Amino acid sequence: LNRRADATERLLDFAATYKKGKAQPGAESAKDEWRSLPVAKRLAHALVHGIDAYAEVDAEEARTQSSRPLDVIEGPLMDGMNIVGDLFGAGKMFLPQVVKSARVMKKAVAWLLPFIEAEKLRSGDVGKSNGKIVMATVKGDVHDIGKNIVGVVLRCNNFEVIDLGVMVPAQKILDTARSENADMIGLSGLITPSLEEMAHVAREMQRQDFHLPLLIGGATTSRAHTALKIDPHYKSPTVWVKDASRAVGVAQSLITRELVDAFMEKIRAEYADIRERHKDRGNGKRLVSFEKARAQRFDGDWANYRPPAPRQPGISVFEDFPLDEIVPFIDWSPFFNAWELAGRYPAILSDDVVGAQASELFADAQTMLDRIIKEKWLKASGVIGLWRANSLDEDIEVLHADGSVLARLHCLRQQADKPVERPDFCLADFIAPRDSGVEDWIGAFAVTAGIGIDAHIERFQKDYDDYSAILLKALADRLAEAFAECLHQRVRREHWGYAPDESLENNALIAEEYRGIRPAPGYPACPDHTEKATLFRILDATARAGITITENFAMVPTAAVSGWYFSHPKSQYFVVGKISREQVLDYAGRKGWSLLEAERWLASNLDYDPE
Repeated sequence: LNRRADATERLLDFAATYKKGKAQPGAESAKDEWRSLPVAKRLAHALVHGIDAYAEVDAEEARTQSSRPLDVIEGPLMDGMNIVGDLFGAGKMFLPQVVKSARVMKKAVAWLLPFIEAEKLRSGDVGKSNGKIVMATVKGDVHDIGKNIVGVVLRCNNFEVIDLGVMVPAQKILDTARSENADMIGLSGLITPSLEEMAHVAREMQRQDFHLPLLIGGATTSRAHTALKIDPHYKSPTVWVKDASRAVGVAQSLITRELVDAFMEKIRAEYADIRERHKDRGNGKRLVSFEKARAQRFDGDWANYRPPAPRQPGISVFEDFPLDEIVPFIDWSPFFNAWELAGRYPAILSDDVVGAQASELFADAQTMLDRIIKEKWLKASGVIGLWRANSLDEDIEVLHADGSVLARLHCLRQQADKPVERPDFCLADFIAPRDSGVEDWIGAFAVTAGIGIDAHIERFQKDYDDYSAILLKALADRLAEAFAECLHQRVRREHWGYAPDESLENNALIAEEYRGIRPAPGYPACPDHTEKATLFRILDATARAGITITENFAMVPTAAVSGWYFSHPKSQYFVVGKISREQVLDYAGRKGWSLLEAERWLASNLDYDPE
């Protein structure tokens, strides 16, 4: 360890000295300087600083100086990646740098692979690996940025990663793990239905007598959910992985015989403590009856308030919307969060800890964004609709112009024990009740900025360029959110027109200082993802905007946003939170579901254990 630390310091000193030079690697004037360095130092330096310009050339030179091609991987390349791992673990490197390092590694390994295969046929030598992990985004889910980053980080630490992609059925995951003789399985997902799918995979692993460690990750996952809803179904190690920075430590602990027992003893103790606290605490917050929550609904002042009628009711389609008009609406803070760089834009660019790396990442993003626009890599399309509407308790009736029902939206109500002056909100409260005699309106939207992305992702992957692939996906996500913000502004000013003189800077838009809300199915105010099916039907979003939904209601392309428009001046975002069995039964009746089906889709909101 001391020798590795010394080597790291020497390499960083060299890198700092080299970076002070006038030319960077890749420039014509730098080639002689670069070539004068020993090849092992070149490879290590390239890995630490993510310089891929000479990856294949240097790998070939190192191969000719080695007795076998595998020595290049197990020697200078792994030496460099060990330094990357040390720096990342010590907080001296950040994810964008690690992903760039992986690009160098993958290009060098791809060059060496044919020689290694030939050597393997001759000698049977297969080299060393820390372990093999099968990873997948579970069935019905299409989000994979986080999974891809975790895969890159694991590969950087000499794990063999078999990535099955997105929307992968449980049996395919398990069959692959068996056929590949995997050492562990990793599951990822973003949308809440994925939580139940992960639990299903765990049950199947137990039923089919698996004993491999199961890793759980994704934005909607948590230590508590893993302890309460997944771990009880599988007797072998089940571990929640918070983010990419934890993945290597978890995987190494699980794969190392001397570490795994103590590691899992700690994890199981944490899970048991969570279950005990959950059992003692119950729901953690006292709920009122569904009847009392209804009585404490939000009052829209329907005797005095008159909702504005849209200037342009009905459907409006936006095909191939100009990307340069979307860019000013981008909220950059989530972009940095996706790369696990903590902070808010623009302050993050001058942050003492991550500022330099955030600035470099931002510069790369701006360069790619320019190409996306100039070379038309992506196409943005969207559709909005504005219709008459009225509410009936927790439902919203969307109406045709003649008053007949186009669709019925099913909403959920908070059941929190609040002071009398604070309502138990439901989205239906923001629409005038049918018996009020007041004519009200509701809107819907679906937008994407991801049309055309697949060809470019494939191009980057063929070039072993995970960094650019992940950067493009992250930018497409930001553009989709910005497109939703852009159209919402147009709706408020023009199509609905209830705020024609609104003039807000982007920071004010990000802070939602405008009138009205645009909640999305699957999010806290309307947590049931299945309501997206109604939204897509009445918008005809697939035909008009090119967006489809999976069986678990994830959107494709993944860079897509959809939701409802509410105009009431006192409408606000809220969290439905936990709900009682009484409300679940009511909801099931309104949806035409069995109680079991309602409990499946509302699992994260249940105040009770249906099992």
